[in-house]
Amino acid sequence: MSTKILQDRLDTYNAQTSWEEEIALKEILQEIILAALGRTDFFKYAAFQGGTALRILYSLERFSEDLDFILQQEEKSFAITSYLQAIQLECTSYGMSLEFQDRSKADQAVKKAFLKDNSLGKILHIKHPSISSPSTPKKLRIKLEIDTNPPAGSHTEIKYLNFPFASAVTMQNLPSLFAGKSHALLCREYVKGRDWYDFLWYVVRKTSLNFEFLTQACRQQGPWKHQTMVITQEWYLHEMKKKIESINWQEAQQDVMPFLRAHHLKSLELWSTDFFLDALQKLEQILSEKSVS
Repeated sequence: MSTKILQDRLDTYNAQTSWEEEIALKEILQEIILAALGRTDFFKYAAFQGGTALRILYSLERFSEDLDFILQQEEKSFAITSYLQAIQLECTSYGMSLEFQDRSKADQAVKKAFLKDNSLGKILHIKHPSISSPSTPKKLRIKLEIDTNPPAGSHTEIKYLNFPFASAVTMQNLPSLFAGKSHALLCREYVKGRDWYDFLWYVVRKTSLNFEFLTQACRQQGPWKHQTMVITQEWYLHEMKKKIESINWQEAQQDVMPFLRAHHLKSLELWSTDFFLDALQKLEQILSEKSVS
């Protein structure tokens, strides 16, 4: 298959640095992987989730490294090897030499695989030679994770990709994605600025929140594990306020900076407790309006 479509895609990024060009190559590889999965029955069972889902299907303005999925029904015996082989075959049709390692373990609910390629930078015209140096070719790495024991209450939608060919992707809908992100914000034991960047993205888009899915996720993992509580809007806002007031915002800025283009970095100077409490107040109004409607 001709690589012209890949080259045309790369050219649209107009990468100004080797870092931006590497990100472009990774995103091209991510989309090829998704399209390859779309040729199989994968999305009959699984749904796309996480930051990369927002990046590719909703134009989130930050780069995301991993491909995260959640099964629509619990199936701990779910095997991913055949899907990895389908991805490898698809990449071969473009002249790529993709390697994969299935790191899944029978006793772990989250199945993991690592996909590696150092050929994409060789078959395309690269502006920054450090990516395609013959002596030390840049190896692109994509981690793929599938949660085979998902919390109940998630909802999905169908989205469509046009690159590298038309394909359908099942993904969590935005309220469920926001609930999953809220679970990470409330339960993650370390500061991840990318989570808070995404939080702002949801607020700006006036996204509602799937409280059923958030409740089930908190019962399954985190400090409220196995508790019978039902998460309400009031409880959520109270706990989020406590979390915001506990964050080291300089540390959060440092985490997200490598995933943003230069012209987006200025906005990080606003990050503070007051800034995020203001965003939370806006979210309270959004949720209240949606509950009434």
